[in-house]
Formats: sequence, structure tokens, C-alpha cells
Amino acid sequence: VQAFLILGTEVSVYRNDAINTREARALEPAHLVISPGPGRPADAGVSLAMIKEFAGQIPILGVCLGHQCIVEHFGGQIIAAASLMHGKTSQVKHNGETIYAGLPNPFEAGRYHSLAADRSQIPDALEITARTADGEIMGVRHRDLPVQGVQFHPESILTPQGPTVLENFLYPQRSEA
Repeated sequence: VQAFLILGTEVSVYRNDAINTREARALEPAHLVISPGPGRPADAGVSLAMIKEFAGQIPILGVCLGHQCIVEHFGGQIIAAASLMHGKTSQVKHNGETIYAGLPNPFEAGRYHSLAADRSQIPDALEITARTADGEIMGVRHRDLPVQGVQFHPESILTPQGPTVLENFLYPQRSEA
């Protein structure tokens, strides 16, 4: 939340068990962030329903559990990660597009997860946009809709380039300039 406030955007936060899609639509959001949290996508309250409701309507960014929700919503599988990564960093190699525009390649990112997208089960609708050196998926993007997910935490102090990732999500025209 603070990272978005620093970028000058208005932020409203709702727990995934404290709002429904009808109430969210009434707020007329310009963007939607499906945030991190514990557990699996099936345990993430209305997160999957929000993706279904807003995909193709407004830009969506999933972070960690939110990323996993995006993968699962579009038909991918979530499995145990190769390594537990709680409060650890990795070098993330990316495609240099959209949210990664202007970032060093690779960049250091903070990770806090024990689950990950199964690389062998990424649906055709999603494109892998970022990985670690050992091949763990760190980012996906829908091929046709403004929907992206990152397994790492751009808001973490362990991700020095995180503010640029978030700024590129909020203001994609700046990253395309």
C-alpha cells in the first residue's frame, strides 16, 4: 500500500473475505492488485472471483499469492516450490516488457513463498515473463488481457527495483516511452 501511495495513487484496501465482486465494481477501480497472503489460491477468499470479474476490464497485478491466483484462474497448476523462499532474494531475469521496462536484467527480488506455478502446466493464455536462474517462474502475463502476476514481492525492501515495477503497472504509457 505504501509503495503505491508514494507513487501518488489513491489506494483502497479490502480483505479478501470482506468484499464481494458487486461491491468492488461499485467502487469503479482503475486498477486491481491481488495481494500476497498465506495459503493456496482456493483459500484466497474472493481473489479468483475478482480476477474473473475484472480481467479484460481493468489492469490486474497479482503479487505472490495473487500471482498464483492468476495462474490457477487461467488453467495453470500451483505446486510446492523447489525451495522454500521466505525472506530470501534471487536474481530475476525478465523479458524487458511492460512492468519490467527500464529494469536491469537480471534484478534482485525479495521472495516469500513455498508454492509456485508449475512450469510444465502454464496455460497457453499466459506468457512467462520472468524466471530465476534455476527456472522458477517469477512472472506471467496474459497474452490478450492487461493481467500480470509476479511471484516476487515488488513492495519489499529486498526488491530495490520494486517501485519501478509498480510504477510501470500503474502508468504503462511511461514505460513505453
